[in-house]
Amino acid sequence: MTTTAPVADLHLHTTASDGVLTVETLPAAARRAGVDWVAVTDHDIVHPELSAPVTIHDGITVVRGIELRVDAGPLTVDLLGYGVDPTPELASELTRLQDDRRDRGQRIIDRVESHLGVDLDIEPRSGIGRPHIARAIADSDAPYDVSGAFADLIGEDGPCYVARSITPVDRGVDLLSDSCGLVSLAHPFRYPDPEAALELTADLDAVEYHYPYDHWEETFSLDPICEERELLITGGSDAHDTELGRAGLDGEAFEAFRRRLDRTVGLPTNL
Repeated sequence: MTTTAPVADLHLHTTASDGVLTVETLPAAARRAGVDWVAVTDHDIVHPELSAPVTIHDGITVVRGIELRVDAGPLTVDLLGYGVDPTPELASELTRLQDDRRDRGQRIIDRVESHLGVDLDIEPRSGIGRPHIARAIADSDAPYDVSGAFADLIGEDGPCYVARSITPVDRGVDLLSDSCGLVSLAHPFRYPDPEAALELTADLDAVEYHYPYDHWEETFSLDPICEERELLITGGSDAHDTELGRAGLDGEAFEAFRRRLDRTVGLPTNL
């Protein structure tokens, strides 16, 4: 576990998907958290305002990343790609996923409006996800807050839920491996079967070790897996708000990540 304050937060979301930070507001949030490096890992999209795999914004180093959900048979898991330089194949897959997100978003909106008899002030767009719709429900005349909207309406068992398309795991690993400096398994202990999820790290470069959710590292340590498979560790707050630094990498772990990124995608000469 991280015992010192993190110097890098390598898992956060912006308005390109379901977060609230923008490229302009990100540096101030990073400084408040005391982190010098951040990774923008929006869902199924590469942030369009980040011009290179690693850039500097107002003194903060920003890694262009992605969080890609993949279908691994009985599990759906999330992969984190860092230092993204999209191949045409990845770009095509992300376009397909964003088209599906817009279509799915419209279908969920239509179902909610019909089910509740309300108008939601939201239009489907690239990056739209259920959190956007849940916030729109909470802002409407419907008697639901965000958590209630998920619990009673748009959660997987809800009357307004619509499933979305997910990339098969083998294809997802290949696409990210060809486009990124390194690929990590996100928050392994959040899945119903962590051991099955961790089997996927045999084909990855890293595993997310530090994140702010409850997990059971005490009874199923990642250390032996990292040692056996020579995995790097990643870490971050998974922030969808403006509070960064709740988890991340300390100096030693970050330096290993930094060296790998420099070797695979290259870093700006002034870093």
